[in-house]
Amino acid sequence: MSQVLPQRFYERDTAKVAIELLGKKLVRNFKNIPLEGIIVETEAYFGHKDPASRAFNGKKNYNKVMFEEPGHLFIYNVHMYWMLNFVAHEKGNTGGVLIRAIEPTKGIVTMKQNRPVADIKELTNGPGKLSLALGINRTLNGKSTFHQSSEIQLHANPFNYEVEKTHRIGVTKDLEEKLRFIIKGNRFLSRI
Repeated sequence: MSQVLPQRFYERDTAKVAIELLGKKLVRNFKNIPLEGIIVETEAYFGHKDPASRAFNGKKNYNKVMFEEPGHLFIYNVHMYWMLNFVAHEKGNTGGVLIRAIEPTKGIVTMKQNRPVADIKELTNGPGKLSLALGINRTLNGKSTFHQSSEIQLHANPFNYEVEKTHRIGVTKDLEEKLRFIIKGNRFLSRI
């Protein structure tokens, strides 16, 4: 069994973490059933200088997790869908990585019960879709990811792939830097 990524993995520049999350194995313990997938698409969000970030207007009750210790989950709602984020930033900064898509690898029957679809390609190819398939909701907000007992964990999963960078999707104000990262050519991306 591979090791859970340690907290120090998340204690770095948010964009660097977002890139290095690609290819990692996301493991969700859902009612004692392991649901797993390979992360294929991420987006980095920073603090008060990032107009697309949930932290842009400063620390509030709903976003306070982004300002706290890296390696915890930040779950928020957009258009009635929960968004799965990993808090990731250097000391003294703020940031989080949105998981936009995964390639499902284990527990697919349960994922399809949570989110019925005919085509497996449509199961987890978007942030709201993957949250439904993995049974992610607000109860996970603030939970740690770096313990063997964590409900959501990330594991190393070495293989070769090419990273492509684009602008983030669905934001009205974006930074000049391209902060959406994808595994080039993967069929489970939310958008090509």
